[in-house]
Amino acid sequence: MEQSDSKTILFEQTPIPRAVAQLAIPTILSSLVMVIYNLADTYFVGMLNDPVQNAAVTLAAPVLLAFNAVNNLFGVGSSSMMSRALGRKDYETVSKSSAFGFFCALGAGAAFSLVCLLLWEPLLSLLGADSVTYEATAGYMRWTVLCGAVPAILNVVMAYLVRSEGAALHASIGTMSGCLLNIILDPIFVLPWGLGLGAAGAGFATFLSNCVACLYFFVLLMVKRGRTFVCINPRKFCLDRDIILGVCGVGVPASIQNLLNVTGMTILNNFTSSYGADAVAAMGICQKIYMVPMYVSMGLSQGIMPLISYNYASNNVPRMRGTIRFAARAALTVIISVAALYFIMPGTFVSLFMENETIIAYGSRFLRGLCLGLPFLCMDFLAVGVFQAVGMGREALCFAILRKIVLEIPALCLLNLLFPLYGLAYAQCTAEVVLSIAAVVVLGRLFRRLDARGPQSEA
Repeated sequence: MEQSDSKTILFEQTPIPRAVAQLAIPTILSSLVMVIYNLADTYFVGMLNDPVQNAAVTLAAPVLLAFNAVNNLFGVGSSSMMSRALGRKDYETVSKSSAFGFFCALGAGAAFSLVCLLLWEPLLSLLGADSVTYEATAGYMRWTVLCGAVPAILNVVMAYLVRSEGAALHASIGTMSGCLLNIILDPIFVLPWGLGLGAAGAGFATFLSNCVACLYFFVLLMVKRGRTFVCINPRKFCLDRDIILGVCGVGVPASIQNLLNVTGMTILNNFTSSYGADAVAAMGICQKIYMVPMYVSMGLSQGIMPLISYNYASNNVPRMRGTIRFAARAALTVIISVAALYFIMPGTFVSLFMENETIIAYGSRFLRGLCLGLPFLCMDFLAVGVFQAVGMGREALCFAILRKIVLEIPALCLLNLLFPLYGLAYAQCTAEVVLSIAAVVVLGRLFRRLDARGPQSEA
């Protein structure tokens, strides 16, 4: 394989800051574009100054977040398996793992749409849609979920597969192509001067954009045929026990983590919806603003996963440790700065999306509570990324259960009881403080175990 030498140099010899930058910066940039893409629906729908249309986008968010359960099952699981196989120079396993991830994601996306169609009415009720918000929410979800689940899932999974061999730039271009198109199409489909479709128009723009992103990856793999380890040839698809266990050992915990995130968001939205459409719209806006630093943290942890997986498999412990330390310092510097800005002037950020005094007042208090947990969330994401990279699925699952079931969901119920509505924004911070402490402890134990294996000298 022509590119194997260059990838080996990147994973084994390139100085850590440069290797992290080469892998993580494109991933972070694509994550930031995805934030803008997520903000675009809220922003352009918000320009209608109709809380009902804005609430529709917020209420549908848990279902779109549920896509990540499939993305993580087959994207994170397959990419971790591929990077570890590359570290062992087992290229046949790399090809089989990528084919398994791709075709399972394709089938899961189709099944997701079918299940949502069959459970349409109960699903909308579960999400918190009422007689006021039902039509707008249904219109948005017809395009993003019933029609859009397959392209939305496939384009993310294919980005993971491409990124696993170090091609972070190509993965990011594919993701960003869809996001940028969505930003261009949103005002055309949403606003009165265009088609004036409101929330439904935002959903249609999202569907078209995800289709374009998928097309980019298909063209990329066709052009790079023979020069990439990523394989979507049906003949490479197999149900080998080692492939299934390797992918699912990491992917299932990552998937469960996202399903629990959906559960937490649904509970949060249901609590918030009892205070009216203005409160729902404000919470939705704050969640989107919160996504900016959250996706930076996520992009960094995903970007360095191939580097960690490769050096873990090749037993280069000092390089793996140095990568994690450098990433933690860089991430915390950025995240703490952003959290401070959010805390100092929350109203300024909320007003960017809707000039409504009630929503700005709600949103200012929500955002202050949410931003306090950001530095702790950063450490949690980094730790979980390491667990996924090295195949520690059990630890990743424990963190997911601890975060949502043990800490955040009970905190939502308790804080809403003690401090109605405004206490909801502090539930995540409560969970992340505990998890960040646990992350440091578990990572310390991991490295003590790896040191006992006899680390190599760092490249």
